[in-house]
Amino acid sequence: MAELSDYLYTVILSIIPISELRGGLPYAFFNSIPLWQAYLIATVSNMLVIPIVWIFLSSIHKLLYRLDWYRKLFDRTIERVRKKITGKIDKFGYLGLVIFVGIPLPVTGAWTGTLGAWLLGLDKKKTFLFISLGVLLSGLIVVTLLKFGVGLNSILIKRF
Repeated sequence: MAELSDYLYTVILSIIPISELRGGLPYAFFNSIPLWQAYLIATVSNMLVIPIVWIFLSSIHKLLYRLDWYRKLFDRTIERVRKKITGKIDKFGYLGLVIFVGIPLPVTGAWTGTLGAWLLGLDKKKTFLFISLGVLLSGLIVVTLLKFGVGLNSILIKRF
């Protein structure tokens, strides 16, 4: 049975940029949190990142950009993100955000999607909607992989 700390770790893993829900969902699943609860907790937690990142970029960024170390780090990161996301947005529009965020690979989550949308000057409300759809899709893919992987594992174990 899952403990309260397992739910908290699921939220934390789903919010931090390294793992996002790709880390939160498996953690919850393997710590006995029912899959529907894990999906709900991980996706909602990951969606909370979108307005937080947007607000940070829109307000605090202006103050921090005056600092050399921040400006250098920011400029390097921005260049990588622009190269990674611009082609998809140009080709697919806002659907590109859904695809970009929805494929559960490293550095393709809500953090990077929001950053890319902000850099490209996309509409805030549409960005939130389409990145949220991408988070939901990513969560469904991870849940499917978890269920299929565990099912496949049990089939292989029964045969051998």
